[in-house]
Amino acid sequence: MKSVEQHVADVLALIADPQPTELDLLRAHGSVLAETVTSPVSLPGFDNSAMDGYAVCAADLESATADAPVRLPVVGDIPAGDPSPAAVRPGLCARIMTGAPRPSGADAVVPVEWTDGGVATVAVDRPVRVGNAVRPAGGDVVEGAVVLRPGGRIGAGEMGVLAAVGRRSVSVYPRPRVVVLSTGEELVEPGRPLGPGQIWESNSFMIAAAARDAGCEVHRHGFVGDDPRTVLDTLEGLLVRADIVITTGGVSMGAYDVVKEVLTREGTVEFTQVAMQPGKPQGFGAIGPDRTPIVTLPGNPVSAFVSFQIFVLPALRRLRGLDPRGLPTARAVLTAPVTSPKGRRSYLRGVLEESPHGREAAPTVSPALRQDSHQLSALAGANALIVVPEETTELAAGGAVDVVRLPDPA
Repeated sequence: MKSVEQHVADVLALIADPQPTELDLLRAHGSVLAETVTSPVSLPGFDNSAMDGYAVCAADLESATADAPVRLPVVGDIPAGDPSPAAVRPGLCARIMTGAPRPSGADAVVPVEWTDGGVATVAVDRPVRVGNAVRPAGGDVVEGAVVLRPGGRIGAGEMGVLAAVGRRSVSVYPRPRVVVLSTGEELVEPGRPLGPGQIWESNSFMIAAAARDAGCEVHRHGFVGDDPRTVLDTLEGLLVRADIVITTGGVSMGAYDVVKEVLTREGTVEFTQVAMQPGKPQGFGAIGPDRTPIVTLPGNPVSAFVSFQIFVLPALRRLRGLDPRGLPTARAVLTAPVTSPKGRRSYLRGVLEESPHGREAAPTVSPALRQDSHQLSALAGANALIVVPEETTELAAGGAVDVVRLPDPA
C-alpha cells in the first residue's frame, strides 16, 4: 500500500500553479491577493477632525475651568466634505464635524461635550492640548506605503483598505470552482421518502460544505446511480464549471464500483490503496480535454471526510494560491486507550481540549466512542483527528499522541 505522504504528493502533482486575474472588489472577496498593494496617497489626505466639536487655537483656552469657562465667538460651520478653505484666527472658533478638514489657524478640536453647544458663541470649560482630536494627514498611511502584501485572503478588513486607497479592482487568485458528486443506486435526496435498502445521501453535502469552508466556490451536483454511461456523461457535463472534481463512492473492489470502472477505462485516473484507516481506497487523476484534476474518495462517510482533510485540502490550498501545507498538528495526552491495525495509519475522531492548567501543560484529546467508517454521528462533535502511526497497534490512556486540528466552521 502507498504511504499517506506519497498520496498527498501525488494529488498535489495534479494541481498547476493558479494564474492571477483582475476582479472588481466585491467579486474579489474571499480570494487570495496576488499583488503588492501600495497607497497612491496619504491617509488621511488632510488634517481632519476626529469628532464633532469646535476648531480652536489651544492657547485661547489655557485658563478655561468649569467655574470660569472661556467664551469664544463661533465664526462658521465646517461640515465633512466641505471643499471651501476655512480659517480661524486667535480668539475665534468654528463648529466642525467629524471628518471635516481642520481650518488653517486652528490647532485643536474641542469635543462638543466640553462645551455648552453654543451656535453664536460657545463656552468651553477646560483647556485643550495642541493636536487634540485632530487626525493628522498621513497618520494612517503615508503616500507610497505598502498596505497589503500578496498571499493574504481578502476579507472585510482588506476590502476596506483596498477601497480606502482608491482601488476599484485588484489582482487575485480566484476562489477555485469545485464540483462534488456522489454515486450509488441506494442514495436518496434528503427530504424524500426512503425505499427498501435506501439511505439519504449525505456525502456530497458534507464534502461541499468542507470545500466551501476552505474558501472555494462549490457546485454540489448531488449524486448519480451506478450506470457507467450515466456517470461518465454526468462527469463530462460538469467539467465546464470545475477547476477540480471530487467524487465519493465507487472506488473500492466491489462489483458495482462504477467510478473506478468508468475512469479506469478512460486511462487517466489511477486507483490505489493507501496505508491508512479510514480511507484506504483512493483515486486521483485528470479527465476531459483540459485535464481537469479529479480526486475520488471512498463512499463511507467518515472515510470521505478524513480523506478530504488529508488529501484534498492541500490541493485546494494550492489552487487558491496558498501554501499547500496540511492541517496544523499538536501533541496531546490521550484520555482513553485506542487501538489501530498494524501497517495502517489511523485517523481517529476526537475532541481536543486545551489544558485548564495553562499553556505549559499539554492539551488532552478524548477519542470518540464510535470510530467505524460508516458512523457519521461522531464527526459533528469532533475537532481533531488522533494519529496512530502505522506500526503502533495500541496506545494507553495518559500517553502522548499527535493530533490533527480540524478546521473551524466558517
